[in-house]
Amino acid sequence: MAVRKRARRSYRVFRLATWEAFLNLITRPPYSHWAFRGERDERWPLYSSLSRYLQNFGVAPAAWPEQEGRILRIFKRKAHQFLDKPPDPDDDFQWLALMQHHGAPTRLIDFTWSPYVAAFFALERTLADGVVWAMNPARIDSSRAPKPVRMDPRPKGNFRRYFLKGNHRFIWMGEPHTMNRRLIAQSGTFAVPGVLDVPIEEMLSDKDQENILAKIVLTNAVREVGMRELYRMNITFATLFPDLDGLAKSMGYELEFHWGYNPRTMERYHT
Repeated sequence: MAVRKRARRSYRVFRLATWEAFLNLITRPPYSHWAFRGERDERWPLYSSLSRYLQNFGVAPAAWPEQEGRILRIFKRKAHQFLDKPPDPDDDFQWLALMQHHGAPTRLIDFTWSPYVAAFFALERTLADGVVWAMNPARIDSSRAPKPVRMDPRPKGNFRRYFLKGNHRFIWMGEPHTMNRRLIAQSGTFAVPGVLDVPIEEMLSDKDQENILAKIVLTNAVREVGMRELYRMNITFATLFPDLDGLAKSMGYELEFHWGYNPRTMERYHT
């Protein structure tokens, strides 16, 4: 089996030890207008859930386009039983967003316009060092696509034409025409890679793309203060997932927080 040579890293990496350092970085140019993604382990490459599933369970790469198209067709045929207003049958991107929303493996990679939401996902369940990836939508280059235009997956036929075959390394970023409650609550957007076997950071490793991506490592020392401040900003699972599941999941951090004392040390706050 051939081993793919690791691409040269061209993006900046910040390793931060305080919440204040994170605020100083993301509230100033250039990162103040970028999109963000938080993950609880800084060692994870930027793959979609579909890429991870196909690789982890040994699906032959030659079968990937057909299998991705297959689960899209199956979902469209069966999801109508649970939907009052299904998306247009030809709006593949809207269907993919719906699949992503309900936990299906798709090539969509969740990003957010809020660095605070990304920090929440990086810190909330981490036991190690979390990471906030920052990406500059204005500099995403689609020039390696089959035509020198932006390959928007929303028009009829575009997803199958430009993405499903997995022949071209490019990234599109944007939202579906109709956004669900979670996307709105999370200020969400999607990165859509043109290939599935290469992580985002490798796709953007070209010398001329140094200002597209940054990796902001939040060491575990950031978590206690960061989570407290995000809680005070009302960024919790209950607000990011506005349903009963989100409320239930938000109870985890409630075990760590109390307005009157520190549950870790039992030290009471001064009144």
